[in-house]
Amino acid sequence: MPKTNLKTLAYHHIRQKIITCEYAPGAFLNEEMLTEDMHLSRTPVRDALSRLEQEGLIQIRSKRGIMVTPLSVKEINMIYEMRLLYEPYALMNYGALLPQESLTEFYHIFSHKNSNNECFQNNDYFYDLDSRFHLMIIETCPNTYIHRSYRLIHAQDTRLRYMTGNVSNNRLEETFREHLAITVPCLQGNWEKAAEKMVLHIAESKKSAFHLIFENSADSIHLPKTPPAFL
Repeated sequence: MPKTNLKTLAYHHIRQKIITCEYAPGAFLNEEMLTEDMHLSRTPVRDALSRLEQEGLIQIRSKRGIMVTPLSVKEINMIYEMRLLYEPYALMNYGALLPQESLTEFYHIFSHKNSNNECFQNNDYFYDLDSRFHLMIIETCPNTYIHRSYRLIHAQDTRLRYMTGNVSNNRLEETFREHLAITVPCLQGNWEKAAEKMVLHIAESKKSAFHLIFENSADSIHLPKTPPAFL
């Protein structure tokens, strides 16, 4: 296999394990373990680690090894702060570029929710659907610098989802309603209202994330049990 492909293979392999928390936040890795795991030489692994460090997913610490970047309260607050800057902005300024067929598809999905829906039985399906909805909004924006920055945020946000585990059916229903409240004004071309509804949705998502963290996962991720004030 060409060396470039090996570098790409190593990058995606390690990144996926970090994103899905198989390599947990705060865990230490080492090159020997990674090369044995993937049956690769050190060169593609080191190249992958360099890229992942630039993305903020790992920290290479002298004499200690490679640490998967922890998801602290500060990090989580920053993720949602950036989402509040990017997603409503994209709707306000580039909403008219959103594909109508995709908006219509999402409208039908979000407006026909019921307890037998696949997403209520399979959280991975829900996460994929949620990601596709938000990425559609960002990727429609022609600003490539926004794409690159949002990709970093999206990776950390996905880690947060895996870290906090299952979401309740109540939150699934609320998310569908919030997504529908964004989609309807998009179909109507009312970008100011769509952006307003996106702000509300991100605020609720943040509140839910902190609730799950402090109720179910505080000890495992070394966060204080008393939640901070929400931004």
